[in-house]
Amino acid sequence: MEIQWYPGHMAKARKIIKQNIRLVDAVIELVDARAPLASHLPDLDELSGGAQKIVVLNKADLADERVTGMWIKKFREMQLEALDVNSMDRHSVKRLINLITTIYCKKPGCRPTRCMIIGIPNVGKSSIINQMAGRKGARTGDIPGVTKGKMWLKVNKELELLDTPGILWPKFEDKAIGIKLAILGSIKEELINIEELSYIFLEFLSKEYPHSLRERYKIDVGKSPREMLNDIAFKRGFLMAGGVPDMERSAKTLLMEYRQGKLGRISLENPDEQGGFWQNISNQE
Repeated sequence: MEIQWYPGHMAKARKIIKQNIRLVDAVIELVDARAPLASHLPDLDELSGGAQKIVVLNKADLADERVTGMWIKKFREMQLEALDVNSMDRHSVKRLINLITTIYCKKPGCRPTRCMIIGIPNVGKSSIINQMAGRKGARTGDIPGVTKGKMWLKVNKELELLDTPGILWPKFEDKAIGIKLAILGSIKEELINIEELSYIFLEFLSKEYPHSLRERYKIDVGKSPREMLNDIAFKRGFLMAGGVPDMERSAKTLLMEYRQGKLGRISLENPDEQGGFWQNISNQE
């Protein structure tokens, strides 16, 4: 399953970052707590020019809490500040504001601390900025890449934010990374074979979170991914003319309900995994 995506506004985002990095004191990299490595920008050090960084694991309320704790520990071992948040919860985001203020606060009378927020599409940047700046005007949603330009926002007298468009890298060297991002909804749906993606996801769930599948869909997780998707279609009544199961609708429902947290708290990767499911995916031709 090949996934490639590098539209024009992605190149523009990289240019914006390089042009404005000298204006900020720190970079806040927003990653998805369900897949912190896959949603990390591999060339961030090059783009940020060595600026100090804080890694923010957003959507932590949707991720496996135990695995998120492992990621926080991993980042701190790498000498990186790391924090898990839920961008929809103002109290959670306030922890991030307090962390930035504690680390970067300046002497009275100096200009505010300035931070650039960087992240891939659909990782929740607009929602976090809304909460931090106490505003509701930014466009948010589930469509990757809706933020097209750049904007400065004042959080308080001590902190200002520079928003940037979501960016992805030109080519996924690791096949599994593209698949994880597609499952999370960071890649436009028209670029994906949605049924094939759902088969991979169902195979992952049956191995790592079988109880989630059983509880949500009341299906036999010992079957093949295609059979499981077929069973979901029948359980939900997703039938076309002649009683034929609507596999595409079933696949879209599975992915949508995962992204909404209806399957429970599920992480796609952990920092200690060696080989295993995703390595096998990466090695497939």
